[in-house]
Amino acid sequence: MHKVVVELRIGLNAPDKKKELMNTATQNLENDHVYILRLIDVMERMVVTLSPDLSGMELVVKLIRQYADGFHHAKEENLLFPLMLQKGFSNEQGPISVMLQEHVQGRNFVKMMSEGIERYKQGDDTAIPPIYRAMQGYIDLLRAHIGKENNVLFRMADRVLSAAEQEHLLAEFAALETGSYGQGKIQQFITDIEGLETVYGRGEE
Repeated sequence: MHKVVVELRIGLNAPDKKKELMNTATQNLENDHVYILRLIDVMERMVVTLSPDLSGMELVVKLIRQYADGFHHAKEENLLFPLMLQKGFSNEQGPISVMLQEHVQGRNFVKMMSEGIERYKQGDDTAIPPIYRAMQGYIDLLRAHIGKENNVLFRMADRVLSAAEQEHLLAEFAALETGSYGQGKIQQFITDIEGLETVYGRGEE
């Protein structure tokens, strides 16, 4: 347990190195992270603007709920994590437990954003600071969370999953994308993120 905690702390601060493109399930999840981090960069610019953008904030909430959480986290929670549990990992302690807890924390931040947006739509300008605080909380949480997954959890998965298991996971990811979301829906999420970047700018590569 101590080793896992140390590894997670290292992962938090470790540089997110560019890796050789691999046709694996873990690489697929890391590719999702690229777009989620781009969305987070947009959010970071939104929270310092003096003129709140209602439509932009609503789109951010939609993208988190449907793409970052509804699609990406579903691949982890419903497919990757159960397979790792079969390999001896625990969902009550250790890295998977930490990731699940942070998924819940992220949903709580999004709930606060959504509730604040509804107040703002009803004319309550005092809702903006709490919205921005919730957005910043999500930003900080997800940046650290993604670092832990990319540098620690996914590397653990790579060590215990066979090539055949990675390939099977990839097929399940593809089925989720085409079955639950329909052809082109994931691309639309990415297009929406790019649209926000045209308004707020894109972070450094």
